[in-house]
Amino acid sequence: MENLLAKYYRPRLPHMWCPGCGNGIVTACVARAIDKLQLDQDKTAIVSGIGCSSRASGYLNFDSLHTAHGRAIPFATGVKLTKPEHNVIVLTGDGDATAIGGNHFIHAARRNINLTVVVYNNSIYGMTGGQYSPLTPHMSMATTAPYGNVDRPFDLYELAKGAGATFIARATTYHATLLTDLIAKAISHKGFAIVEAVSACPISFGRQNKMGGPAKMMKWQKDHAVMVEAMAKLDQTQIEGKFPIGVLYQGEGPEYVTEYQKVIQRAMGSGK
Repeated sequence: MENLLAKYYRPRLPHMWCPGCGNGIVTACVARAIDKLQLDQDKTAIVSGIGCSSRASGYLNFDSLHTAHGRAIPFATGVKLTKPEHNVIVLTGDGDATAIGGNHFIHAARRNINLTVVVYNNSIYGMTGGQYSPLTPHMSMATTAPYGNVDRPFDLYELAKGAGATFIARATTYHATLLTDLIAKAISHKGFAIVEAVSACPISFGRQNKMGGPAKMMKWQKDHAVMVEAMAKLDQTQIEGKFPIGVLYQGEGPEYVTEYQKVIQRAMGSGK
């Protein structure tokens, strides 16, 4: 871990995350995935929006962009279009990606842009006071839902698949080795790749929903996450309250940057 810290982290400790927050685990998994693939640091860009998770870009020793709220994906698209050879990784939160950034999320998936998007899903707006997000479970407590959140949450897998993403995976901070492997697979995939990292926010979400401390919240992940292959063998009563982890979908489709380069070549060839 010391070598990993020396190579991939900026000397900006202590970090701003609360005790027990899962964001550090997810960020470490991103670094381990990059190391596993031996990506060129000079050809790898990290882009983030606004929120607890989005502070991760400032701690990683890469060319990075800490952008406006919900706008990480358009900024990342610009990087990818101008430098197609770069590995572009977006680090974003459940609110940043699916609320204010929801429109950008679905259209990047529709276009199948070759980006890797890691969504730190802690089910809450942790940085700004514990408001509910589009991924907050139904009837969970939040500062903006003191009697329970009546909104139905997005299923990030269904949202991404319906929008056209060609690689979708999910893991938890408890399953850190799996999460690292999935992020590496997402980076290697040519097309829009999303990895949902189910994380814990003991302060803003855990306290309001009486889930106990960080250890109990991580145990909840262990008890409720099931590998997608195993889940397919269970009946409806056995999967009640559970959620699948692993590679949830992988497909192919025309990649946007490649197709856009063809348009440029056609335009130049026609003299227009």
